[in-house]
Amino acid sequence: MVQLTTHVFQTELWLPVPREKVFPFFADARNLEVITPPWLNFNVLTPGHIEMHVGAIIDYRLRVHGVPVRWRTEITGWNPPFSFCDEQRRGPYRLWRHTHTFEEKNGSTLCRDEVVYAVPGGALVNWLFVRHDVKKIFAYRAAVLQRNFGVA
Repeated sequence: MVQLTTHVFQTELWLPVPREKVFPFFADARNLEVITPPWLNFNVLTPGHIEMHVGAIIDYRLRVHGVPVRWRTEITGWNPPFSFCDEQRRGPYRLWRHTHTFEEKNGSTLCRDEVVYAVPGGALVNWLFVRHDVKKIFAYRAAVLQRNFGVA
């Protein structure tokens, strides 16, 4: 069995609204299209309303550096309104586990993301390409969320 070299990306964002308003936004899988950068040409392929729960499967289409990619995730943790976790089942990574947590304090919400991932090509490919892309994607996401939730 080959040992995967994993990488961890963590970020957090304060939003000036209570968790009861933030969590439903994240619980709607279609909002991924809103918070994903346009250069990825991201689309949710799963038809109809997506009921979020452990075991829910969501299919997407996107472009990574111009290359078309299909991505499938499974919700592997669901604890509303505190947290949820999605894991790649098919896609560009060897491993992708994204944990979202939401902590309310003084009427605001601290949103934390932790992504544990592994890429083909290991540490060099991560350093040359992936790490930078992940940072840019989450920076874009933070800016959109701040605008949507009223951060100046």
